[in-house]
Amino acid sequence: MHIKKIKQKSNLLWEVQALASEILIIAVGILLIYSFLFGWCRIPDNSMYPAAKDGDLVVFYRLDKDYEARDLIVLEVDGAKEVRRVVAVAGDTVDFENGMLVINGIPRREPGIYEKSEQFLKGIEFPIQVPEGKVFVLGDARENSKDSRIYGTVDIKNTYGTVIMIVRRREF
Repeated sequence: MHIKKIKQKSNLLWEVQALASEILIIAVGILLIYSFLFGWCRIPDNSMYPAAKDGDLVVFYRLDKDYEARDLIVLEVDGAKEVRRVVAVAGDTVDFENGMLVINGIPRREPGIYEKSEQFLKGIEFPIQVPEGKVFVLGDARENSKDSRIYGTVDIKNTYGTVIMIVRRREF
């Protein structure tokens, strides 16, 4: 009888250890998948307002770097992660006329952008053609955004991926 209780306890202990091992393996697997496929960062300012605001969190997909116009991407500028909108890709010509963004000679209507799109006096010169392997990005809050109008086109190698989700910060 005493031996039976010891066997039952050891079987239970073995089952608990097996379950703990499985949970650990699953957790490590999820962590590896997340770290290689996805990432997250906090929006550091209001340059993407109204799409995203200071303090919001974004989740991005690391493997999608085949950017198109209107994609939100995470990039690195001066050692910090920023979120900006792609407005032009390789081969496109970017200009600004009468407060409007002009891509390949066509004024771009931008839903959700309420401010004029002007070039900055201390920025790059326009028109500019986007070279291969680079993108031209702007913040949605055009008057308040440090973007390609200042630092020029962005090398795709200096980007982290495409934003797939914005988690709004709640204000209490």
